[in-house]
Amino acid sequence: MVVELNHTIVGARDKAESAAFLTEILGLDPPVDAGHFLVVELSNGVSLDFADVADDVDIPSQHYAFLISEAEFDEVHARVLEREITFWPHPRIADAGQINHNDGGRGFYFMDPSGHFLEVLTRPYGSGA
Repeated sequence: MVVELNHTIVGARDKAESAAFLTEILGLDPPVDAGHFLVVELSNGVSLDFADVADDVDIPSQHYAFLISEAEFDEVHARVLEREITFWPHPRIADAGQINHNDGGRGFYFMDPSGHFLEVLTRPYGSGA
């Protein structure tokens, strides 16, 4: 059986702000308007479909991890530094401004405008070193 994730809906206070934030930080194509959603396409065919959530509804913080190359890591890290976005080497939200070297790669965590916990990493967990 082949099962692949196709898309997931990401609740946001402002879908345009959150979708633009993600595409700009990760260096992706701009989001595509799909009616109720702003769609961010990833290189593996999965999309994140951003939707506005009413102000009186709590948005539970979700975690989205993005596997990127070493060269892309340098670019993403530079954009985060340029925007003065706080980042952490682990999900405990401590040791701000540091990166991790898990599995012989590099990674860090940061928050999007709607409070979702984003992660970039260059090696999948459990992949080595």
